[in-house]
Amino acid sequence: MPELTTDDGVRLVYDDLGPRDGVPVVLCHGLAAAGEQLAADAGYFAGLGYRVLAPDLRGHGRSGRPAPLSAAGFSIPRMAADLVAMLDAAGVGAVHWVGNSLGGILALEMLARHADRFRTLATFGTAYRLSLPRWGAGFIPLSYGLFGHRLNGWLGALMTTRNPAARPVIEKLLAQFDPQVGRLVAANLTSYDLIANATAATLQILMLRGGRDAAVNAALGPTLAAMQGRPNFTLVELPEGGHCANLDATDALRAELLRFWKGR
Repeated sequence: MPELTTDDGVRLVYDDLGPRDGVPVVLCHGLAAAGEQLAADAGYFAGLGYRVLAPDLRGHGRSGRPAPLSAAGFSIPRMAADLVAMLDAAGVGAVHWVGNSLGGILALEMLARHADRFRTLATFGTAYRLSLPRWGAGFIPLSYGLFGHRLNGWLGALMTTRNPAARPVIEKLLAQFDPQVGRLVAANLTSYDLIANATAATLQILMLRGGRDAAVNAALGPTLAAMQGRPNFTLVELPEGGHCANLDATDALRAELLRFWKGR
């Protein structure tokens, strides 16, 4: 279980699976999850000979959090800098990046200054631009306060995936999550625009759109208006995929990633 300490003193933990000389892949989770969400996928791709890095973002899973807690400590640029530090610590070259939700947002942020760290970029459950009321982030601690950690975990898992076998993982991660961290991260995610980073990029970009990811799909209009028709952008539909499509459209998602990576 490799780890590093960021330049602002936060301990970050990540998994590093597969052969050291394998083509490097990063699997990056979203808000309130952890690398455990993608553990089965990490093992699968490592078994095919890829070298797979799967981080726990700051404030998530096994990683630490800044002290004192502040919105600045969980900004998009700050969290993206953590991931550049992870790539440096692991000593890998350009990677195939796969990001779910926040994991895709952070990769889009990295594109502005670190496009050379990518072979390709694939996202699922990620809008490249979002504009929501900032006060909405306060619902995260409110929900935990009203329902408690265990019930929040159960309800969140029920809403996140239709796959009963995958729900215990999400339930565990949500039950262990600190709602104050969630509030601070979510406050930074209510309004961002990373479309310019994506349109300026020359690498191949894949969007995997889960048919059951209603909330994100409703926000994709500006993203698709900017990206569709670009020669380096591919949109693939996963009809059975929810927000965490790797859990309920597993085989289809893996197959599309392997097809996308082939020869790159």
